[in-house]
Amino acid sequence: MSTGEKFIVIPYRKNRGNLVPGEMRQASNPISAEKIASAMSERFAGVAAYAITVDEESGDMLSPRLLAQFGEIAELNP
Repeated sequence: MSTGEKFIVIPYRKNRGNLVPGEMRQASNPISAEKIASAMSERFAGVAAYAITVDEESGDMLSPRLLAQFGEIAELNP
């Protein structure tokens, strides 16, 4: 299994009282992911930056690690 680390940012909106994830954005490194999340934080109910391990053969996302959180976020299930 060939794996690599990726950095993603997920914004969350409120919809009928529930948190709903928005479009995931990829970042080039952990510092960039945190900066993107911070910049997006005023426009969303919450934003989270994660480091994830990706199985490059299957595309499966494994072992998410929270890098930064702004506001309310939902639990990420790989």
